[in-house]
Amino acid sequence: MAKNKIIPYEPKLKTLARNLRKNMTHAEVLLWQKIRNKSLDYQFHRQIPMLKYIVDFYCHELMLAIEVDGKVHEHPKVSVSDLDRQQELEIYGVQFLRFENEEIKQDIDSVVSIIENWIKQNT
Repeated sequence: MAKNKIIPYEPKLKTLARNLRKNMTHAEVLLWQKIRNKSLDYQFHRQIPMLKYIVDFYCHELMLAIEVDGKVHEHPKVSVSDLDRQQELEIYGVQFLRFENEEIKQDIDSVVSIIENWIKQNT
C-alpha cells in the first residue's frame, strides 16, 4: 500500500468532523497538544473522515490512526463496531494505536512515548 494514499469517505462526514474538531474531549485536547505541528516529525490531523467513519487523529504519511477511547467505547455494541471499523480501514493499509481517555489524562508522556516508539519501528 502506497503511503499518502487518499482513502475515500462519505461527503456528509465533513460537517460532522468539523464539529468534532470544535468539541474535542479533554483527553483529545491533551493528546493534540503533544502531536500537533509536526512535533513528532510527522503531520497529524484531527477528526479525519475515512470511508463511513471518522478517526480521532491521522497521519497520512505514516497511514497511522490514533483513537482515543472513552466510556462509550466500553459498551459491547460500540466496541464491536470499533473493531469492525478498524478492520475495514486496515484493508486500506491504515494502522491503529488506541488509548483510553484515562491513560492520556494520567500519563500523557507514556502515551507520547508509545507513539514515538511506533514511529521509530515503522519508518
